[in-house]
Amino acid sequence: MGKGNPSSETLRLKSFEQSLKDSGLFPLTSIGIKTFQINVGALCNQQCRHCHVGAGPERGELMTKDTMKVCLDVLKKYHFPFVDITGGAPEMNPNYRWFVERCLGETGSLVKTRTNLTILLKEGFTDLPLFFAENRVEVTASLPYYLSDVTDRMRGEGVHSASLKALQILNKLGYGEEGSGLILNLVFNPAGAYLPPGQSSIENDFKRELKKKSGIVFNSLFTITNMPVGRFLEFLRSSGNLKPYMERLAASYNPEAAKSVMCRDTLSVGWDGSLYDCDFNQMLSYRCNHGAPSRIEDFDFGKLKARFVVTGMHCYGCTAGEGSSCTGAVTV
Repeated sequence: MGKGNPSSETLRLKSFEQSLKDSGLFPLTSIGIKTFQINVGALCNQQCRHCHVGAGPERGELMTKDTMKVCLDVLKKYHFPFVDITGGAPEMNPNYRWFVERCLGETGSLVKTRTNLTILLKEGFTDLPLFFAENRVEVTASLPYYLSDVTDRMRGEGVHSASLKALQILNKLGYGEEGSGLILNLVFNPAGAYLPPGQSSIENDFKRELKKKSGIVFNSLFTITNMPVGRFLEFLRSSGNLKPYMERLAASYNPEAAKSVMCRDTLSVGWDGSLYDCDFNQMLSYRCNHGAPSRIEDFDFGKLKARFVVTGMHCYGCTAGEGSSCTGAVTV
């Protein structure tokens, strides 16, 4: 087990690998690369209590333009369907706009970007909504809840109202509007140590309440289980919730979700060019292994498209209930 990952021995739970064996899925293997996810840095204007990245204003890790160029070389050669740019607040990387434009103009991939919304109101970033719209970038935005007290408790006072203002700006440009082709998705994380509700039901709640109270529309809501990684793992340990939370995740293990986990068709690139099976493994420093290259400079499509996935106890988070991924539940 890597540093920061709860161990099966300490928790006295069945290992994730054993659950895979019991359901005939071990070893978990990649079935290709559909999404090329790139984390361009941990710098962020927020410091959320549930953040698995541990992002914040004091983090200095940022992907260099040279590493971005290597990513572009790979993308131009293999033409993966999706490029998913994440962080931190990815927009805070000084080469962010340059990189998005190159991805759009040179790779043939659909470009998606993650945003925490509040960054779009900060000086130096207010032009980004128009930049997104002009380049038809798909936007995936974090909004913990449609009620202000829950959002502000997780992300800081005033974050909810700022997030709604940013969403209204995106809506005015056409994002989330039917027929515009400008896709706006929201991300929901639970406010504590429990599983998210059914994705379709809470999506209906979000759409109803945001439209009624603020006139906001969006395309889809993604529910993401809080992973026992990073800042959320620290919270679980300090609050005495680690063991019951892990027991809840393990008891909710769903073989159908395990078959469709995102690491099977996603490759994650760290800010320093290291390769990972997913963004969560990246935060645990679990690089691609089992004979697959672990650096973008050594990219080998043949080895990476059918690699064995590195797993651990945290993987119960992606396989519990409806499952969890960067694009939401996997069994709905």
